[in-house]
Amino acid sequence: MASVKSIKRVKFSLNISILLAVFTSLFFTPIHAYAEGEIISPLPDFGSFVLSVTDGQANVLRGVYAADTLALPIVQQPTGYPGYVSTNNNEVTQFNMAAEVGNVGLLAHNYLAGSSFSMLVPGQEVNLIYGDGRVESFVVSQVMRYQALDPYSPYSEFRNLDTGITITAMELFGLVYRGDRHVTFQTCIEGNGNSSWGRLFVIAEPLQVVVSKNLSRLNDRIW
Repeated sequence: MASVKSIKRVKFSLNISILLAVFTSLFFTPIHAYAEGEIISPLPDFGSFVLSVTDGQANVLRGVYAADTLALPIVQQPTGYPGYVSTNNNEVTQFNMAAEVGNVGLLAHNYLAGSSFSMLVPGQEVNLIYGDGRVESFVVSQVMRYQALDPYSPYSEFRNLDTGITITAMELFGLVYRGDRHVTFQTCIEGNGNSSWGRLFVIAEPLQVVVSKNLSRLNDRIW
């Protein structure tokens, strides 16, 4: 039977891993600047993109697509490396710790694929593609922006830029990654010349959940 001390050590280690993975790995890199005249490739159509990321692995996420906004392959974090984020252009990383609590976290540097996250808007449909070609549809429901009050510390508190409410790093993790099934897109926000100034989280709920909510609201109005 594990001792109280060993349990506390495991819990402390897990908390540190969460903080380091979520709040430092994305934010110590320069902002990408596109060269003058650089050509941005148009997005593929949805069907072509699905075919391009399909590899036969039924339970592995391989791509995320939002019409007119992004079409990005998904790679997984290596086991034991919760802070890993791909440095390849046009590629996002699935956050293992989000998957462990039943949700999907998609991480990207803001000077690479993360630059497209800020273009997602509430009401927009996003689609996850699995290795066997299965598609899971979601709808963007929230866009949350936070200022890191101590940008270079994983223990920083965070101020919501819309409400002014300040919460801890662990509270922020719970807010954006725990709860009913959803997708969280995460990247950083540059501010005052500091690439670690803030954090952007875009939340998308399952399409069927959004449809049910809308029907419920409609029925309430009718009756």
